[in-house]
Amino acid sequence: MANTLRISGLASGMDIDKIVSDLMKAERMPLDKLKQKKQLLEWQRDDYRSMNTLLQGLDDYLFSNITLQSSMFKKTVSSSNESVVTATAGSSAANVAAAIQVNQVATSAVWLSDATKRVDKASFSVDADVTLTINVTNGDGTTKQAAITVKQGTTLDGLIAQLNSNLDLGVSAFYDEQTGRISIMKKDTGAQASLVLADQATVDFFAQLGFTNTAAGQELTGKTAGKDADITINGLRTTRSSNTFTINGVTYTVKGTGTATVSVSTDVDAMVNAIKGFVDKYNEVIAKINAELKEERYRDYPPLTDEQKEAMTEKQIELWEEKARSGMLRGDSILSSALSQMRMNVYTKVEGANIPSGFSQLAQIGITTSSNYLDGGKLIIDETKLREKIKENPDAVYQLFNQDGATDAEKGIARRLRDTIKATIGKIEQKAGKTIWTNQQFAIGRDLIEINDQIDRFEDRLKQIEDRYYRQFTAMEEAIQRANQQSMYLMNAFGGGMQG
Repeated sequence: MANTLRISGLASGMDIDKIVSDLMKAERMPLDKLKQKKQLLEWQRDDYRSMNTLLQGLDDYLFSNITLQSSMFKKTVSSSNESVVTATAGSSAANVAAAIQVNQVATSAVWLSDATKRVDKASFSVDADVTLTINVTNGDGTTKQAAITVKQGTTLDGLIAQLNSNLDLGVSAFYDEQTGRISIMKKDTGAQASLVLADQATVDFFAQLGFTNTAAGQELTGKTAGKDADITINGLRTTRSSNTFTINGVTYTVKGTGTATVSVSTDVDAMVNAIKGFVDKYNEVIAKINAELKEERYRDYPPLTDEQKEAMTEKQIELWEEKARSGMLRGDSILSSALSQMRMNVYTKVEGANIPSGFSQLAQIGITTSSNYLDGGKLIIDETKLREKIKENPDAVYQLFNQDGATDAEKGIARRLRDTIKATIGKIEQKAGKTIWTNQQFAIGRDLIEINDQIDRFEDRLKQIEDRYYRQFTAMEEAIQRANQQSMYLMNAFGGGMQG
C-alpha cells in the first residue's frame, strides 16, 4: 500500500493525530477481542499440558517403583559371620535360610620367574619388535588366545604395563627390584587356570624374564596352581572357580573358611515405602485435577490489552491476570472422565487366579478412601495393616498392583491406572498438543492458526481505515487552507482598491 501524505492540523488548528487515534480505539476493539481470545486459548493449552506433565509423573512413578519387581521386591540379606561369607539377593530370590560351610576359598594361579635368573631392570630393553602369543585358560576352564606386540626399545616397566592391560591375558604382573624376580598372577580365581607359550619366539622372550621354558606348547614355569572354592550349602558340597557365585537368585561372596548362616527375607520397608510413595503421588494428582475442575472462572477479568498494561503497575497486572487465567479447565470433560476412571481403577476388585483371598482390593491391604467427600477420593493408608499383609504374602500384594490380564477386571491396579493415564494423555495431546508439535497437529493449535489469520486480516483492515481517516482530514485541511488563501486574496484585493 502506498504511503498517504499526512498533514497535521495547521490550517484547522485541530490535533488530527489525537482525533485519528481516538477514532481508531473504537475501530480496534474487535481486534482486542481477538487477541484476548487468543490469549485464553494459549492459557488453556498451557494448563492442559501441565495436567499431562502431572499425569506423566504418576505414570513414571508407577513404572519405576511399583511395576518393576526390582523396586517392589527388594530383599534383606544377613550373614551370621561376614568374615566367612556375605550375600546379596535379587528380586526373584526366594526367602530362605542357608547354612554355609566354607572348606576352602578360591585362589588365583601364580607364576614366578626362576630365583637364579635375576632380571636387571636398568639394562632390560627389547632388542626387536616381537609378538608374544599365549594360550590362556581361565580359572573356570574357558580359553582364549592373547597376542601382545612388544616394540623394540620397550623397558621392563613398559612391558609390565602391557601385560597388565591385555584383557585376553587377564593377569596382574609386577617386578620386584629387591629379588629381581617377576610375578604373574591371574586376576580370576580357579583351579583350571594356565598360561601356555604358543611359539618359540614367546618362549625365548620369557626366558629373558627369568622363566625356564625350553619349547613351545609348554605352560609357563614357576606355577603355583589356583584353587576352586570348596563349600557346603545346606549339606550339599560343591565347588566354584570363583569366590562369588549365584544360586537361586542369591549371590554369595566367600571371604574365609568357617561356617555361617545366610538369611534372605522380603524388605518390607522397601515395599511399604514404594506403596506409600504411590499413594502420595496419586493423592497429589487427583487433588490438582479436582482443583482445576473446580477453579473459579472470572469472566469479568478478560486478558489485558497492551494499552491496559501500560496504565497498570506490575503488581496490578499480576493480580488481574491471576483472575483472568483462572478456571481455564473448569468442568473439563476429559479431566472429569479421567478422574472418574482413576477412582474406578483403584476401587474395583482385581480378579484372577494369581489373586488369593484377602488380596483383591486395596482396602484389604490397609488402603482405603477418605470418608470426607471434600477430599475427592483421597487414599488413606493404615501402615500397620499394610505391613502385616506384605509380611503375610508379598507376592500377592505385588500381583494386586501388577497382574496382567485380558480384561480390565483382571489387570492389577497399577496397570489399570497406567492404561487410563495413557488414554488421557492421548486425548489431551489431541486437544492441546505438546511442545514439539506444530499448531496444525492439535485442536487448540488449529484454532490459534485461524485466530492469527483473523488478526492479520483485521490489522490490514485497520491500516486501511487509519489511512482513510488521514486522507479525509488531509482533504479537509487542504480545503480550509484554500479557503484561507482565497479569503486573504480577497482581503488584499479589496484593501488595495480602497487605497487607490
